[in-house]
Amino acid sequence: MAQNKKMVEAITSRDEDFAKWYTDIVKKAELVDYSNVKGCMVIRPYGYAIWENIQKDMDRRFKETGHENVYMPMFIPESLLQKEKDHVEGFAPECAWVTIGGSEKLTERLCVRPTSETLFCEHYAKVINTYRDLPKLYNQWCSVVRWEKTTRPFLRTSEFLWQEGHTMHETEEEAREETLRMLQVYTDFYKETLAIPAVTGRKTEKERFAGAMETYTIEPMMHNGVALQGGTSHYFGDGFAKAFDITYQGRDNKLHYPHQTSWGTSTRMIGALIMVHSDDDGLVLPPRVAPIQLAIIPIAQHKEGVLDKANELYNELSKKFRTKLDDSDQSPGWKFAQYEMKGVPVRLELGPKDIEKNQCVLVRRDTREKLFVSLDGVDQAIAELLDKIHDDMYARALENMKEKTHTARNFDEFVETAKNKPGFIKAMWCGDSACEDKIKDVTGGVKSRCIPFEEENLGDVCACCGRPAKHMVYWGKQY
Repeated sequence: MAQNKKMVEAITSRDEDFAKWYTDIVKKAELVDYSNVKGCMVIRPYGYAIWENIQKDMDRRFKETGHENVYMPMFIPESLLQKEKDHVEGFAPECAWVTIGGSEKLTERLCVRPTSETLFCEHYAKVINTYRDLPKLYNQWCSVVRWEKTTRPFLRTSEFLWQEGHTMHETEEEAREETLRMLQVYTDFYKETLAIPAVTGRKTEKERFAGAMETYTIEPMMHNGVALQGGTSHYFGDGFAKAFDITYQGRDNKLHYPHQTSWGTSTRMIGALIMVHSDDDGLVLPPRVAPIQLAIIPIAQHKEGVLDKANELYNELSKKFRTKLDDSDQSPGWKFAQYEMKGVPVRLELGPKDIEKNQCVLVRRDTREKLFVSLDGVDQAIAELLDKIHDDMYARALENMKEKTHTARNFDEFVETAKNKPGFIKAMWCGDSACEDKIKDVTGGVKSRCIPFEEENLGDVCACCGRPAKHMVYWGKQY
């Protein structure tokens, strides 16, 4: 082994200190670095490669549903932001403002976009004229700025990367269908690509997006039982259209207001990947977003034929998988630890004795199971193994969510559960936001996550106040 090389350092146990464990992973797996810009992070190449794979997969799904990518300005004039009262009030505490350009004070403040509804509306007012111009199905990949008081890499930063879809429709029915369709796109993506299960449903009025008539959400649970808002989809009705005077000539030759939606996910998904799947040895990445799906590690690579065979395998396997051949002068043990830290789903070990037997060793990152596989058809074996790893990761995350989902039928039971059993709490609710406030205050931060699409009947009365119940709600603490 080369001099002055260190083995991969241990990380804090997640059972000992979950927050420190998370920070250790994002640093030691080389996902991010801290910046001297307050609340902002440097996304390093390995972390950005995960985002690129997420972006590529989601972008494909968006385009398959008819959406087109556009790009809007990053600055919003204050007068434009003020056009929708509820919207601007909802974002006012998080807005960052530009007041000077060059050496001159601006005549009007510019907000660094926290979201882009107003910019899209200004544009739509110019390009929507008749029903033939609808629907408008646009998506934007960009960064936004929200001035967070407390930051944590990927989860809450002052600037973060995301996608935001903004669509306009001829009818309320079409817009509502779009809102739910895009929530389903998110749900499918979480399951099929990130191997993450989630609860989906409608936000309460108190938790709605500013300016929306309805907000729908996908709520995955982290390993420690804390929720993460994984993505949201909003139905706006025609409120923004009226505020921005967006009209179209209908099929009846009369003027109408179009109906609007927006929906978004962000680099917070990378935080979810870490907190759902990873362990005390580092990242555990789902194969479909892993920057490296297969790491080839030559054993006794100084011996004749080993590197030749390793390179031969690399040339073949890299056609089908994102593959890394590590022929550096580090020891095999160091390499094993390094690629475990980085969450590479499969490690392929190949030494002189393996070559003699026409085999290799495949090692799963998630379970560390070793498989001896013939070199004939090894590509098929790897493909099947990657699919099995994905399915097993999803199953373990689903089991964790089930184990950490509890039921409470009265307030004392709710408070006791919130205190002693991390996770989701299912409980009936009267529909009064005062009960949401009381639960949050008494439990130290438990909030309504969503009203699920399929509600269970857990009783007739609100678990908080005892009045007649209207809905069953999932509750929990959040990142």
